[in-house]
Amino acid sequence: MQHLTPKRKISLVIFDCDGVLVDSELLSASVLTQLMMERGLPIDAEIFRSEFLGRSFATASKRYEHRLGISFPDDFNMEYRSRLLTQMKGNLHAMPGVESVLRAMKVSFCLATSSSPQRLSVSMAESGLKEFFEGRSFTASEVKHGKPAPDLMLHAARQMGVASDFCLVIEDSEMGLRAAAAAEMEAWRFTGGGHLKEADVLPSDITPARVLDSMSALLNALREIGIAE
Repeated sequence: MQHLTPKRKISLVIFDCDGVLVDSELLSASVLTQLMMERGLPIDAEIFRSEFLGRSFATASKRYEHRLGISFPDDFNMEYRSRLLTQMKGNLHAMPGVESVLRAMKVSFCLATSSSPQRLSVSMAESGLKEFFEGRSFTASEVKHGKPAPDLMLHAARQMGVASDFCLVIEDSEMGLRAAAAAEMEAWRFTGGGHLKEADVLPSDITPARVLDSMSALLNALREIGIAE
């Protein structure tokens, strides 16, 4: 892939959390799949990728119900959140090499995630990344529409005091990349998470400027455009 230079100088890097900062997607998929199977709800890898990956559970569950004509039990969301938070404790780790990237940053950075505030809090504590994102973490609960709408990306940029033209988004999922595109921000795709070890082809209308398969590759790319040491 051709390496493109951002059209304008980047002043803010917006990181997704799950699948970028923390290697959590396989863990959450396992918990969700197990619970859905217990409740007799159809689920497979394709359904998880197309309906759940990169979305808040509230948004994903509505899409799933519309697609399959099946309703989630009333207590499902609370049970899923409870099981996931329990599994995350002691089992969730920062993406290998991410601290080196964050310590090398020469411009502002923040976090924008579809996760709930409670899940994000556990993610930051378990991964050891809390110190990097204290006071600059934004969740879908703060906007009307989550990813793939641009609301969360634009909200993060506003809160950080940076115009959207000067933002770079690091995302792993189709929904996150669509949100960045809708916000008219440059987007790079990170594919170093455990859930993307096998080929994951994006739809033809999504064209991230770069695709990076490790934090070392990301660091080199950030250095190349002059925003990391």
